[in-house]
Amino acid sequence: MESNNFIRFLNKFQQIKFSPENKNILRWELLKLVLKNEEIYKLFNIKTTEFPKYTTQIMNLANQNSQGTRPKVVGQLSELIQVFEGETFEDWVSWYEKTHPTAISNAVSRISKMVENLKKAIQLIDDEMIEKWVKDLVHNKTFFGLKIQNIILKKLAENLQVKTRLATPEEESNNIDGFIDKIPVQIKPITYKQKSALPEEINIDILYYDKKKDRINFEIPDKFYKIKKQTTLF
Repeated sequence: MESNNFIRFLNKFQQIKFSPENKNILRWELLKLVLKNEEIYKLFNIKTTEFPKYTTQIMNLANQNSQGTRPKVVGQLSELIQVFEGETFEDWVSWYEKTHPTAISNAVSRISKMVENLKKAIQLIDDEMIEKWVKDLVHNKTFFGLKIQNIILKKLAENLQVKTRLATPEEESNNIDGFIDKIPVQIKPITYKQKSALPEEINIDILYYDKKKDRINFEIPDKFYKIKKQTTLF
């Protein structure tokens, strides 16, 4: 069986050592090793697939845009592989195709349509468009990203009709990003909320923003009740 072959393969890289705490207890140590994809494929009798240069990048992009291999199309693969009770690669392919008979063809259809869209888009790209794209990235988006705190504070000043300002370097060292009517605030992306260890000892209001493709949504602490708790900045 492939699983037994894999265990024997790993055992070649193992050493038995005595534990320094108790010489009667054996301890296994795995040496560092590198498993190339070709070795793993060969171990499980999986045929390698070759693709022409750049084609996989295009298909990956088409897949992302079309959501061709999302769970709703091909199933939740990380869960399916756990439910699968077979041993070999051939068993897996057979089981998957029986339980999801239209999944592959549905994915191919979605991705194929998007590839056609990309083909049409590529025909529109010339040096002038590329230059425009590079300038937008280097000039516009970089400046926009660096100045987002100032942009938010200016929008709040307009809505609250109060003075706002960015923090000085000394104030930044105290975890302050800016001030709203002399009240110190932090300005953080919405993902900051998900961090497990926020500095509890710092009692500073936090303005959370969520940067979308065409706008910024940001939340305002309750004490600034004069305007809505969530404002959209266009």
